[in-house]
Amino acid sequence: MSDIWVIMLAVGMLTFATRLSFIVLLERWQTPPLLKRALRFVPVSVLTAIITPELVMPSGALDLSLGNARLLAGLVAIVVAWKTRNIVWTIVAGMGTLLLLLMR
Repeated sequence: MSDIWVIMLAVGMLTFATRLSFIVLLERWQTPPLLKRALRFVPVSVLTAIITPELVMPSGALDLSLGNARLLAGLVAIVVAWKTRNIVWTIVAGMGTLLLLLMR
């Protein structure tokens, strides 16, 4: 067996063991209410950390001007998400705005 297969097998077993440990441990452990409430905000925080740099730094430098099409489309998407609470309308509005701004 070549080295790459040994490495792939070891990494696969390590990944499986890591995931299994959470299943086995969490079966016996009750999550404290404070931690449960805090974990609800993890997806929003991670998504914000990924998207915000793309909106405010499209070319690698901070751009908060009205010429930044991504920022304007992101702001439109934020308003639509806030008003409608509908993911489909949010995506359509944001992508539509970005397309219109890039075409001009």
